[in-house]
Amino acid sequence: MTDHLARAGVPDARATPPAAAVVVEGVSCAYGQFLAVDDVTFSVAAGRIHALLGTNGAGKTTLLESIQGFRRPTEGTLLVFGQDPWRHRASVAGRTGTMLQESGLVDEMTVGGQLGLWQGLSVREDSVERVLEVVGLDHRRRTPVSVLSGGERRRLDFAMAIWGAPELIVLDEPTTGLDPQSRRTMWSIIRELNAAGSAVLLTTHYLDEAQNLAEQVTILDRGRVAVEGPMTEVLASIPARIDFTAPATDEAVTELAALIRGDLHTTDTGDGIAVTIRTPQLQTDVGAVTDWSRAHELALRQFRCAPASLEEVFFGMPTAGTSAAPRGRAVR
Repeated sequence: MTDHLARAGVPDARATPPAAAVVVEGVSCAYGQFLAVDDVTFSVAAGRIHALLGTNGAGKTTLLESIQGFRRPTEGTLLVFGQDPWRHRASVAGRTGTMLQESGLVDEMTVGGQLGLWQGLSVREDSVERVLEVVGLDHRRRTPVSVLSGGERRRLDFAMAIWGAPELIVLDEPTTGLDPQSRRTMWSIIRELNAAGSAVLLTTHYLDEAQNLAEQVTILDRGRVAVEGPMTEVLASIPARIDFTAPATDEAVTELAALIRGDLHTTDTGDGIAVTIRTPQLQTDVGAVTDWSRAHELALRQFRCAPASLEEVFFGMPTAGTSAAPRGRAVR
C-alpha cells in the first residue's frame, strides 16, 4: 500500500509534520434558535487519526459539514490547514478527501467509469487502476454501479475519498455495511494512508473501530464535548475489570479484598461466588487473584480480565445514549 502511495507522488509527511490539520476553537452552530453545536474545541493533529464520536443527534454531522465548508459556524474559529473552509472551500477541498454516509454514486456508470469521472473532477493526481487495487475492486471495474453490493458501494465511496492520498481524509461511518473481513481490510488501508502522512477524522458507531484506529478521541453529547484527549489517557480513566466465579467462602473473599488494589463486588450464584473487581492496576490485581486462588486451592471458573474499553467510557458518560435528553440548547 505504501508503494502505491509513493507511485501516486505523495510525499511521506512523517519527517516534517506540518501544523494541525483541523482546529476547532469555541465553535457553536445554530439552526434558528436551536444550538446544535455548543462551544466545541478540539484539534486534529497532522498525520494522526482522530475519532469524533457521539450518539445520533450529538452534533457530529453539523461539525463535519462546517469542517468541509458546507456551513458557517455561528461562533468560534474553525480552520483547516490554517484556512477558513467556508471562505476557502476550493483550496481546502483540494487537500481533503471525504467519505459521506450517503454516497453520490451514479448507478448507470461502471465502477471504472465512476472513478474516471472522479479523476476528471479532482485536482489530486492518481490512477483508476491503483485505487481499485487498493480497495479490492479491480475485478469489478467493468461492473455497473447499480449491481454492486452495499459493501462494494462503500468501498467505491472510500476509493474516491482516498484518491490521490489527500492530506486530510474525513470518513463518516466508513465501514457501515461491510463484512468483518472487509472492515479489517479498510482499517489496514486507513493505517497505511495515515503512516504515509494523511490525517484522518473518523466518525463511527463501531466503538471498537475507533479504539483500534484512533490516537485521539472527542466524544460529543448534546452538542458539547463530554470526553476529549489521547485514546490511551481516555481509556486509562476507566478501571480495568476482572471477573470469575469460585467455590470460595465469605472469609476467603474478604481476604482477597484486602490483597487487591481495586474494588471487589460479589454475587452468590448458588454453587459459588461470582466476583467482579474494578481496578486501576490490572496486572497487579491479576497476580493477587491467581496467588490467592492457589493458596486456597480454588479453581476459578469463567475467568476474564480486560482493560477498559471505549464502550465503557462512552456508556459511562452521564447522559450518553439517553434519547430523552434534549440536544444542544436554545440560543439566548
